[in-house]
Amino acid sequence: MQATYEDANLILRLYELRREETLRQARSWFTGKFSAANAEEMMQKYPFGSQENGYIRMVISYWDMACSFVTSGVLNQELLFQSGGEMLIVWEKIRPLAEGMRKLTGNARAWANLEKVANEYIKFMGPEAYAGFQAIIGRISASVGQS
Repeated sequence: MQATYEDANLILRLYELRREETLRQARSWFTGKFSAANAEEMMQKYPFGSQENGYIRMVISYWDMACSFVTSGVLNQELLFQSGGEMLIVWEKIRPLAEGMRKLTGNARAWANLEKVANEYIKFMGPEAYAGFQAIIGRISASVGQS
């Protein structure tokens, strides 16, 4: 489906939201410092009420919301892919936690929009690009684990 001017305007609005100072801080922390192997470790390291937990929820909910626009047919998927690579970083970092968090919260749909769109983005990238992307994320995660 061809992207529309409405799609472009929504992408610009999503970009404006990403520039909000607290979300910018949360995104910076999440992409650079967040690390957890499973849901239990995440809850132990970043308990409810902590600034880091707030950052986690803010970043994940932002990208799950943006992806919900795609899954509901409001936003052109390819246009998001061309401008939203950070979405895949977020998904890669929380992928190992998804099932555990769904069980812990009793919400089988938690992060479902993000998961669905991220998996489509992986197909869009192709296997070679995705392998390179995973290697970069692996190096970032390893450096976070050492600090």
